[in-house]
Amino acid sequence: MYKPIVAIIGRSNVGKSTFFNKICGKRISIVDDTPGVTRDRIYADCEWSGHTFTLVDTGGIDNNSEDAFQKDIRKQAEIAINEADVVVFLVDGRVGVTTNDEEVASILHRSKTPVVLVVNKLDNFEVEKTYEFYSLGLGTPYPLSVMQSKGIGDVLDAIVGFFKEKTSSESENVTKIAIVGRPNVGKSSLVNRLLGKERVVVSDIEGTTRDAVLVPFRFNKKDYALVDTAGLRRQRSVERVSVEGYSVLRTMSAINEADVSIIVLDGSQDISEQDVRIAGYVDEAGKPSVIVVNKWDIKTKSKDDFMKMLSQNLAFMSYFKVIFVSALTGASTGQIMEIVEQVYQNSSKRITTGVLNDLLAEAILNYQPPAHNGKRVKIKYITQVSTNPPTFVLFVNDTNSINFSYRRYLENRFRVRIDFSGTPIKFIIKGKGEE
Repeated sequence: MYKPIVAIIGRSNVGKSTFFNKICGKRISIVDDTPGVTRDRIYADCEWSGHTFTLVDTGGIDNNSEDAFQKDIRKQAEIAINEADVVVFLVDGRVGVTTNDEEVASILHRSKTPVVLVVNKLDNFEVEKTYEFYSLGLGTPYPLSVMQSKGIGDVLDAIVGFFKEKTSSESENVTKIAIVGRPNVGKSSLVNRLLGKERVVVSDIEGTTRDAVLVPFRFNKKDYALVDTAGLRRQRSVERVSVEGYSVLRTMSAINEADVSIIVLDGSQDISEQDVRIAGYVDEAGKPSVIVVNKWDIKTKSKDDFMKMLSQNLAFMSYFKVIFVSALTGASTGQIMEIVEQVYQNSSKRITTGVLNDLLAEAILNYQPPAHNGKRVKIKYITQVSTNPPTFVLFVNDTNSINFSYRRYLENRFRVRIDFSGTPIKFIIKGKGEE
């Protein structure tokens, strides 16, 4: 699912983090009256009027600040503007237009990113105080009082009004494949090997790939697009003010937007905590995936030992499909796309209601659902409601009765009878009268 990126930009202490927290519905960003508190980019998924988007909080731009990080904070803001689909430019209505506001406005004028100009701290909603902000040349200023929750709906309506819908031809005819993994595991080399040409920069230096690079190609008379993304490091390894902060954001966006993910591991090393975290991102996004163990030409373990390590570390996604390759020599890389096609087809499977209920009856006969409050649980029937990932609804007499263990049991039984390898599957529990 494509998620637009909305960046909150402005000088220090205009209420950016408070606005961020209000929209997200929880306190994620640190809020403080001291200018420059927010240095790291912070992001969260939000929803408004049926639109899901990623909201990003950024540090305040203040050319008069003595903060040693200010130069980098400004650089971050400029990156945010260029990376975002929409920018929310927040200003302070009680103070009026400042030289820092004018500086931010000049940056926005040079970009092509749509801007929603928002005048905050109008607790009495004095619309007349927005008039002077027309001088910034960024369109109609929207009055807002975050603290009083006034004007938020209008601002959100303006934001989602800029979102562009993906065309059906894009979504139906091109299968997007995100290449993800921590730095220096050979993602770019793998892309070049799959394409048979050097299309992306390859280097031994960590972090060479900063942005997601979209590369279209054809395989078996079908259209695909490879997305080579920046390497994901552990959060504490990302410098406090670095371009890499947005590389993480773009990688997350690539996973959300992709149809399939290729998770690249380094076969010459043990599986790291960050490898597991990246796989978890893909699993939580509901995306089919292929685990590609690269650098197998310099392996340090046997294949059996590496598989045991995978099974232990990725127990939460026991459905994984794996292939051992060497992007350097080309060994086994020719089979990757065949497996990608297979896991995508598995994620796109639609099973008839009759077959599903036969499988359900068989599973219940083998192991009854647990009783709840002394009451026997009845699963009435099951049906599939969507694909990518395959999603099933179980209709029961007590929605609290089907616990995690029984869901996992049903999933395992279904996987034995139907090939869902390489893709997560989801069960939704509904009670009497729910549709």
